[in-house]
Amino acid sequence: MLSVSVEESMALIKRGSEEIIQEEALREKLNEGRPLRVKAGFDPTAPDLHLGHTVLINKLRQFQELGHQVIFLIGDFTGMIGDPTGKSATRPPLSHEDVARNAETYKEQVFKILDPAKTEVRFNSEWMDRLTAADMIRLAGQLTVARMLERDDFQKRYGNEQPISIHEFLYPLVQGYDSIALEADVELGGTDQKFNLLMGRMLQKNAKQDPQTIITMPILEGLDGVQKMSKSLDNYIGVNDLPGEMYSKTLSIPDHLIQRYFELLSFRSATEVDELLASIQSGRNPQDVKKLLAEELVARFHGEAAALTAHKSAGNVTRHGEIPENVPEVIVDTEGNEALLVASLLRMAGLVKNGAAARDVLSRGAVYVDGMQVQADYMFRAGEDKVVQAGKKKIARVKIK
Repeated sequence: MLSVSVEESMALIKRGSEEIIQEEALREKLNEGRPLRVKAGFDPTAPDLHLGHTVLINKLRQFQELGHQVIFLIGDFTGMIGDPTGKSATRPPLSHEDVARNAETYKEQVFKILDPAKTEVRFNSEWMDRLTAADMIRLAGQLTVARMLERDDFQKRYGNEQPISIHEFLYPLVQGYDSIALEADVELGGTDQKFNLLMGRMLQKNAKQDPQTIITMPILEGLDGVQKMSKSLDNYIGVNDLPGEMYSKTLSIPDHLIQRYFELLSFRSATEVDELLASIQSGRNPQDVKKLLAEELVARFHGEAAALTAHKSAGNVTRHGEIPENVPEVIVDTEGNEALLVASLLRMAGLVKNGAAARDVLSRGAVYVDGMQVQADYMFRAGEDKVVQAGKKKIARVKIK
């Protein structure tokens, strides 16, 4: 039996949610007092997650805190189809190798938020690989072409005489079949996934299962404050961004998005968030409140110690390739070695006092080479000419011989 009341559960579940279909059905399921099976699927189409992806993962964590069974579904099968949602052209399918490699990094990243002991990680190839051609035909027979063309993205492509591949029609059907295979009580997805989520309800009903409740979550805007957070738009905060980068990016969010970022990304209570927002209305500097969120995010993904020092490496002058003029020049001799680790070069170039200081700036994500953030395994080679920065102030053009 669950220890949290239905009203308390609903208050937490509704926080930040866009829509619940159907809310009354969810209440009835919660009233049963059993752990619900809560599913969210992610296609491993890229190796790294950003904070936009974590909006769903944060909601999964809340369900875990309420005592429910969370299923983190990795769409290794659907990833090879390619989700057509929001696309104006057919996505190129990923290879099995790409999907498998990306899936491994997803598991590592999500457990910075979810409790591994309370998370069921599944791959939809488990059941999709077993379906026969006849099974797929029966599955496809449950939906008409007219209904599929009701999707806004398909409708636009059809109206513009842009190609729609037959395999793209299979995507929502396969996502819906996942809900049957997992016997999902609840499925989470972004607002742009509503058509696919509803497909799960329809197919479950046809399979004589209790249709899942759908909870849609808002699409998080990126650092530009307008468009969806995306790596391709370079307006993202990555889960694997180093502490200083994550901290400084969080401080750069537009003021009008502070409330949205707190609601969707913070684990503070609703009361605490309301108090922080009220303090801004009363004259508090918005940057002070952003710092609290930045520290919370760095602590979540890198630990409390990193959160305490992240501000020291924020705002580096070489971020995003912005290299200042008149940088002092330093020559470093490799002394016959073909390559030097970055920690050794920092010390030899006089950018840090000793090895311990080198390790410190590297752990804070405060080392940049030609404007790009590097980690401790970065190597310099004889003959290279690089602008190297350690921390906010130490910078030099290093010529390696």
